[in-house]
Order: sequence, then structure tokens, then C-alpha cells
Amino acid sequence: MKNTCSTNWKHHQALLTPFNISMITSDDWGSYGREVPKDKHLTGKIFTQWIERNNLTLRTRIKRLARKTICFSRSVEIHEKVIGTFIEKHMFY
Repeated sequence: MKNTCSTNWKHHQALLTPFNISMITSDDWGSYGREVPKDKHLTGKIFTQWIERNNLTLRTRIKRLARKTICFSRSVEIHEKVIGTFIEKHMFY
């Protein structure tokens, strides 16, 4: 299991490198503690509640993120544009 977690973390870390993310928030699950550097890792329920609330908002307002929906794009490009537009309007207006 550790090998899989380590591999996934390295992959995601490489994807996030261009964005210069200073902190990573999570619950206190063991894999995060082993893989995420201590100086960049914030743990606590308040952080995960906020993240889960955002996930719920996305799933509720963008039907294509919910399971078993008829509102799904066959094109990844359209899917990304719809989600990006929603995030831009929801987070920055």
C-alpha cells in the first residue's frame, strides 16, 4: 500500500509543482503524514469540512460531476470548460 500512496503522491506533486502551492490541508490519515512534507501540511477537521463543502457545491451545481446523470459531455474539452467556467464564476465573482 505504501508504494501505491508514494507513487500517487509523487505523480500529483509533479502536477501541482507549476502552481507553487505553499500548503496542503488534509485530515490526519497516516498516508498524508508519511508523504506530505511536515512544513507544508496542515491537518484538522476545519480544513476538510471546507474542502468537502466545496466538493458538494460542485456536485450539486454541476450535474455532470454527479453519478448516474444524463448531463455528461462526451468531450473532455467541453467537460473541462464547463467546470472551469463554474469555478471562475463561483470563486472569483
